[in-house]
Amino acid sequence: MKKRKFGLAMSLVLAAGTFLSACGGGEGNDAADGDNGGGDSTENNFTVAMVTDVGGVDDKSFNQSAWEGIQAFGEENGLEKGTDGYNYLQSQSDADYSTNLNNLVRQKFDLVFGIGFMMEGAVNEIAQQQADAHFSIIDAVVDQPNVASVLFKEQEASFLAGVAAALTTETNKIGFIGGMESEVIERFEAGFRAGVQAVDPAITVDVQYAGAFDKAELGQTIASTMYSSNIDVIFHAAGGTGNGLFKEARDLKANDPERKIWAIGVDSDQTAEGVVEAGGEEHNIVLTSAMKRVDVAVQDVAKHAMDGDFPGGETTTYGLAQDGVGLAPLNEELENKADIETAVNEWIEKIKAGDLAIPGTLAELETFSAE
Repeated sequence: MKKRKFGLAMSLVLAAGTFLSACGGGEGNDAADGDNGGGDSTENNFTVAMVTDVGGVDDKSFNQSAWEGIQAFGEENGLEKGTDGYNYLQSQSDADYSTNLNNLVRQKFDLVFGIGFMMEGAVNEIAQQQADAHFSIIDAVVDQPNVASVLFKEQEASFLAGVAAALTTETNKIGFIGGMESEVIERFEAGFRAGVQAVDPAITVDVQYAGAFDKAELGQTIASTMYSSNIDVIFHAAGGTGNGLFKEARDLKANDPERKIWAIGVDSDQTAEGVVEAGGEEHNIVLTSAMKRVDVAVQDVAKHAMDGDFPGGETTTYGLAQDGVGLAPLNEELENKADIETAVNEWIEKIKAGDLAIPGTLAELETFSAE
């Protein structure tokens, strides 16, 4: 497997330089609306599709970001939703992954994405069976010549989120909710804890895993326990499970408008999930979000494939230096917003300059020093 550190030239322009750049349920094996059944792609159209993991295309996070990237690619290239343009299939369980991937290949899509590390086995299996098809997997490496693998330095975005959390907390108690234990979520956890530690090693971080990416009710239960223990900032890397965090924070804010309570989003800018009416005024409980530009990666791989430069057999990593990850704008209600912005931007410059390597594993975290 060839590996390249952002070996693909970024063909899409991201919002500029600082962290202030703005920066899935449904029918299991059924095609998304607009699919009228299998069929060949038209002669001049490059067609692209994706299979969601169990989080679903409307998870307000990882899968949704990927779908937005495919939609943007389709619109930019004059494609329509359906088998002659761009589409998706939604998975209700992991048993759907292989079937959905096969269905899209049979519909003759030129490029098929598997979204999420949970699809690694299915992509590997179908890629071997369908050697003439082109696949891409997000957040995993599949060592096949017809698979383009995409990874991110999640630890860099979550480090910035940790800095922001540590400079916001008034109780010196912070929470982290993970979805399922994996290398990807470990990168989020390690980076976040490193960011908190870089500001103040005395701040405690309570880490809990839900064991699922699609259980909002479980996310709410975990968040409730954390907030009741005097934690005032919680970061989630849990997909749809994290929606429960936002609900709990909104409910608590609505019941006590004076309470300073915060949630940090993931993957996409999840500011919209924080709006709440409290004390007759509109507030927002989302402090910021650790951005992972899955949408940009999907568009980038699709463009290279369309241009005849499909990076099969290669692994491309998107980090902060490539604007592949970052931090969403800070909440305007923060009293020390300007100070946090300054601090975060200073850390960004250090990371981009190569002066600070952010730990991507818990083992690396043990020996991490920000000095």
